[in-house]
Amino acid sequence: MEVGQMRRQWVDYTNSLITEGFLDGQFLQLLQLQDENNPDFVVEVVSLFFEDSERLLKDLTFALDQQQGVDFKKVDAHVHQLKGSSSSIGAQRVKNACINFRNFCEEQNIDACLGCLQQVKQEYCHVKNKLETLFRLEQQIVTAGGSIPMTELSF
Repeated sequence: MEVGQMRRQWVDYTNSLITEGFLDGQFLQLLQLQDENNPDFVVEVVSLFFEDSERLLKDLTFALDQQQGVDFKKVDAHVHQLKGSSSSIGAQRVKNACINFRNFCEEQNIDACLGCLQQVKQEYCHVKNKLETLFRLEQQIVTAGGSIPMTELSF
């Protein structure tokens, strides 16, 4: 595939992630911070998000699995952290799932919290797969001698 085709594919794919609600304008702002001096900026920031999220999801699973009673303040603190991380990279669906999760923490509704945990895990897996696909496409463009077509995004 030639570079021009790959660049169009990257633009279409990025726009679809925003249109479908996986990402929001915050992700586009991150992309704008990336330049020749720091070409891996977005990949590095998103990789930190992946590491943080996986740790927080493990902590949440453990916190909600306590037989002697769930510490909803601790659960809420973990969800709040995950909401902040997802918001900072523009992972809109993860952020929205965390907002619902926090409401159930306030109500101390264990069943609803467990359901929200599954939803957050699912949304996280979706956005992780989508971003990994986007980064592979970026790598193909760069390897072929092209650059990422930031100015062609329609948002």
